Amino acid sequence: MTTPATPDVLEMLVENHRRFLAFLERRVGSREVAEDILQDAFVRSLERVDTVRDREAVIPWFYRLLRNAVIDHYRRGGAEDRALAYVAGAEDEAAPGADEALRDAVCACVASLVETLKPEYATVIKRVDLDGEAVSEFAREVGITAKRSTMSSHHDHATPDRHHGGVAHEPSADARPPCC
Repeated sequence: MTTPATPDVLEMLVENHRRFLAFLERRVGSREVAEDILQDAFVRSLERVDTVRDREAVIPWFYRLLRNAVIDHYRRGGAEDRALAYVAGAEDEAAPGADEALRDAVCACVASLVETLKPEYATVIKRVDLDGEAVSEFAREVGITAKRSTMSSHHDHATPDRHHGGVAHEPSADARPPCC
């Protein structure tokens, strides 16, 4: 025998509203999202509660409905992320100069700020970061080690992609294109 959506069954669900909301909030990390999912689940439960065979099984059944709703929420989020990534990729193809224009604007700003640094730091940043000269080539020319050159270039702000296990290495051409 199935359980109809009787007032006592609906009252059981409403009485557990706070527990259901807490359950969802722990899983999605946002009260607002949890409230939206719970609202949708209540609506769906009204349509399906008659599929429950036993009145005592209503609460476990509703938790199962909530778990499925959380899974659906994350699936939709993943689909949305993939769609946004696709659209972003299509926009990049549609406006091929957008990245270059942004890079040029940033480089112009950095180039003007470099002039405020100590001359030895300014030289390293101009040649290595802005002009794209290889660290090892610059270091060889000025008579210092590549590691020292990198340390001078990034004084206390060394980036992880330039150091691996304490040993400096050349970033790939893709990772740091010439700036200006």
